[in-house]
Amino acid sequence: MINRILRYGVALVCVGGSLIFSFAEADRMVTKDIVYAAVGDVSLALDIYRPKGKANDGLIVWIHGGAWRSGSKEKVPILRLVDKGWALASVNYRLSGQARFPAQSHDIKGAIRFLRANQKEYGLQANRVFVIGASAGGHLAAQVGVTNGQSQLEGSVGGNEKVSSDIQGIISLYGASNLTTILNQSTPHGLSVRVPALDAFIGGQPDDLVEETRLASPVNHVDRKDPPLLMIHGDQDPQMPINQSIELLGKYNELDLDVTFIPLHGAKHGGAAFYDAERIEIMNQFLLGIW
Repeated sequence: MINRILRYGVALVCVGGSLIFSFAEADRMVTKDIVYAAVGDVSLALDIYRPKGKANDGLIVWIHGGAWRSGSKEKVPILRLVDKGWALASVNYRLSGQARFPAQSHDIKGAIRFLRANQKEYGLQANRVFVIGASAGGHLAAQVGVTNGQSQLEGSVGGNEKVSSDIQGIISLYGASNLTTILNQSTPHGLSVRVPALDAFIGGQPDDLVEETRLASPVNHVDRKDPPLLMIHGDQDPQMPINQSIELLGKYNELDLDVTFIPLHGAKHGGAAFYDAERIEIMNQFLLGIW
């Protein structure tokens, strides 16, 4: 079993796109607003960040948070990974006010197929794709990452259906994993956020939509073929219970899969502690170690 529980970085052992503009930022090359798909009257776009020097072998796909109902590709707190040699694509997906789950999974998998199909055009090495997300984005990263090849969650957004959307590594930052248990684990503040968020995301509450909730819960999809997983979660998170990461850790442990769990003592929901130099380097080393 590969099971590493870390605290503060110390092991404890337990193409059809619309290119709007490109520019250089620090040591990054940035290509903005590439349309990877259109669903009805919704255009879905992504931004690509590349290091100026030689890139590492692989592509990071960043999935933003926002309780599934807000946020956008514009905010990318892990850009220092680009400075460490990683190409990165930040992806917009349909928010819950536009479409219910599994639309978000379909969109992200469609973006990954697009990136692989057009990797030469955009100067990428996308044979190996790693997903990283925070909060609701962490949930979606885990969901996409543990459902390689599942037709119900694949969809056909953007076409390129003969291209693989498989994921080779997952990083979930304070994300959900089991929507059937999340409300029972939540603080009053967490309930005030999560109850309306679930109404919009799956169309109701878990007790009333059992099959939909199970489908949207990564813990129910874990199998022996799933890629390595890194989770970082604050132990004082009032909005996303740390038990959500612990549940996914348990599923990975059951199947003797590669998993690293970092509980941040005193950390709440997001914040600078998750994106400081030490955490960025932990993510970098995790990705470099996946072969």
